Parts: sequence; structure tokens; C-alpha cells
Amino acid sequence: ADIAYLRSVLPSSTEEAFFEYLATLDASEVTVTAVPEGSVVFARVPFLRVKGPLLVVQLLETMLLCLVNYASLVATNAARFRFLAGPDVKLMEIGLRRAQGPDGALSASEYSYIGGFDFTSNVVAGKLYGIPVRGTVAHSFVMSFTSLEEVQPRELPPLAGGEPVDLAASAESWLRRVCGLLQTPLEKANRGELAAFVSYAITFPHDFQGLLDTYCVRRSGLPNFCAVALALHQLGYRAIGVRLDSGDLATQSKEIRRVFRACGARFQVPWFENLSIAVSNDISEQSLEEFNREGSEIDVIGVGTHLVTCPLQPSLGCVYKLVEVNGSPCLKLTEDEEKMTIPGTKTVYRLSDAAGHPFMDLMALEEEPAPGAGQELLVRVLGQLGETSKVVPAAVEPLHHTYFRDGQVCEPLPSLLEVKNHAQGSLRKLSAAHCRLRDPQPYPVALTERLHQLLVELRQANQ
Repeated sequence: ADIAYLRSVLPSSTEEAFFEYLATLDASEVTVTAVPEGSVVFARVPFLRVKGPLLVVQLLETMLLCLVNYASLVATNAARFRFLAGPDVKLMEIGLRRAQGPDGALSASEYSYIGGFDFTSNVVAGKLYGIPVRGTVAHSFVMSFTSLEEVQPRELPPLAGGEPVDLAASAESWLRRVCGLLQTPLEKANRGELAAFVSYAITFPHDFQGLLDTYCVRRSGLPNFCAVALALHQLGYRAIGVRLDSGDLATQSKEIRRVFRACGARFQVPWFENLSIAVSNDISEQSLEEFNREGSEIDVIGVGTHLVTCPLQPSLGCVYKLVEVNGSPCLKLTEDEEKMTIPGTKTVYRLSDAAGHPFMDLMALEEEPAPGAGQELLVRVLGQLGETSKVVPAAVEPLHHTYFRDGQVCEPLPSLLEVKNHAQGSLRKLSAAHCRLRDPQPYPVALTERLHQLLVELRQANQ
């Protein structure tokens, strides 16, 4: 059917032998060598190498670039958020509604997890990829209640067993005490919101989480949540925490933490002060920088639009270039040195210092002997090809592994969690100077003298 379709769209003069050839295509002559998934890769470093019949590898170009460009972009974007959030704050991907269609949404969930996020709100991604799923109650749920009379059922049995208790009545009793502690008017606490919290708590007594900003956080959402959480505590259950979705999130988080501490102290509930505070609301890198600058009590951050749409860099410019044909290295010439291809079949090595930090990636021709640890190397750094540099690596790691040969996967493929752990480990090895999001120190990529000589010869031959 595919070949029939091609016949209908290609020029009528297309030779029949071409279609006959397409019918025989398979991947048995293709070899794919790549850096392990989740590796940190720098500009100009070939992270995927494909060998095979020219027509076959040309046909693979668009598919491969489609598979790696957006995935790498989202993973990188997620890693930037993780870097800003620090190691202790939990990150939740919540971009399904803003992503570029269902395929983009699933890719964003999968690759943001690799980049360092902890959870996703995308339940399908949880099912398909095993990513931990998290979410909270919606504003529409809170708004759908108007009074405690609407709560059905109203009773919840104690965790240790016994007669069910009217949780709605208990929560209303606790609300008076909480409002007295917080010195907020009892009548300002929205009863529909209280009813929504009670209904949610009865359904999920072990997983109760309150959304505080449907009405007023200070006068309604916070006292209502505390009242229901304390009513649950009386029955032996522990609430999870709260979410904020508007306003000055950092300042509100500190106020909420003060209230939790006050309630915990007054009502002798020590764990209350450690309730989780989650935030959302168009979170960007700038938002995280502001949290860090102002200080906050935020435990979980939900990121959607600014994660899955990558507004700071909406696309990644990975390219797929011919570097050798019929055993002869070839070169794409351009006046822009950054866009000129590096010829020949290459192997890439990552050079690290004595502290274990990578400091340079070195490209060498495939037939060259591998560099050794402690060996002085003469290299040419891209952007400074006119001069040689000497480096002595404490460790040398070959980056490329062959994953596909003779039509078969030839190396075990890692699980998503293994890829995530590899990615986070690779990022941790980088020097802090290279990881700065503003004005980072450029990471050098270099050529061996032999590869540089080949580049010079081909350039001269084509001038």
C-alpha cells in the first residue's frame, strides 16, 4: 500500500526499478552507533551515527531527526528546571493541556521525566511508561459545592476501626477553633469550599490535599483545609498538603507554613508543620529564580506550558549530515565555520579531570587508536582551529555504543528509570561553571590532529 501511494504522487517518469527496490528494503545492512540515551551531549558532537546503503540511510533522516529533536529539547528544558529547583523540591509535569497534540504531550511527559521531573499528571504516560502519577483536586470540583448539606456520604470510620464519625460536623467544629487561632472571621470561610474538602477527604482519607485559592486563601481556603485535616487527624488519618495556583506563591507559601506550625503547636499535632505545599500557575525559569531569591516553603512545583512548549527555545537544531560515502570522507563546505561538517567516520571520547568532571569532548577518526588516561594529547578546539592545545585527561570514556547491527538490536536497551538515572548522573558530573544557566563557561569540543589534518585537506581540495 505504501509503494502504491508513492506511485500515485511521484512523477510518472519514475523508473519501475525504483519501486521494485523499495519492496526489498530492510534494515539488515544498517548499523546505528549512538551515545547512551540520557547522556549529556554538546554542540557539534555526533551523538548518532548511521552506516548503511546510501538510499536507506537517507530515508531514515527525517524519522530519526523527528525522534530526537523534540525529545532532546524537552529533556534539556526539564534539566534546566531541575537545576533551578534544586535536589529537594519535587517537580511535577502538568503540560498535557498545553502540549502540541497528544503525541507531543506523551513525549513531553516521558522526556521531562528523564530530564529530572518526579511526577506527571498525564495518566496515559503513567500507564505506558511507568512514570509516577500525581495530581490534585480541581477548582471546578470545589466550586460545584455550595453547602455542607450536599456532602454525601458524611461519615468516615476511624482508621483503627470503630463507629463512623460525621466528618462534616467534626470539620465545622474544628473550623471555629482554627478561625479563632488565626483570628479570621468564621463567616468568611466559604461553606461550599468546606463541603468540597470534606467530600474529598471522605473519599480519599489517606490522600487528602486541598486547593486553597478558589476563593480567598487566608480567610477561606487555609482555615477550611486545616479544619478538615484536623478532623481527619482525630480519626487517625494524615492529610498530604495543599496546592496554590495564583498570587505571590513564595510569600503565600511562607504564610501557610507559619499557619501549619501554629496549628501543629496549638492542637498538639507535630506532623502538621511538615504538610506539603505545592504550587502551579504558569511556572517558568524566572519563577524558580524568584523563589530562590525570595526564599519559600514550597515542596512541590507543577510546571506545564513553559516545560512542554519550550518558549525560550521552541526547537532544537539537530542535523543529519553525510560524512563518508564509499569509504571516502566528504565535507559540506560553508563560509560559516560553525555549520561546516566534520568529515569522516568518527569516534567521540569524553575527557575528565582528576575530580571526575568532564572538561572536553574529543572527536577522532574511527581508525585512530583510543587516547589513554594520563596521556598528553595534542588537540584542536573547535572555534580555535588555528592553534593546538595540550591536554592530559585523568580519565577517558568512549561515548559511542553500537545499538543496532544487521537488522537487530544488539545491546540491551535501558528502562526509562535507568535512562533518567543516567541523565541525572551525567549532569551531576559536569562542573558548575558549565551548568550555569546564565553566561555558562563554554564546554570545549576538540579534534585530534589527524582529524584536523583531514579537515584541512578536504577544505583545500574543494576551494
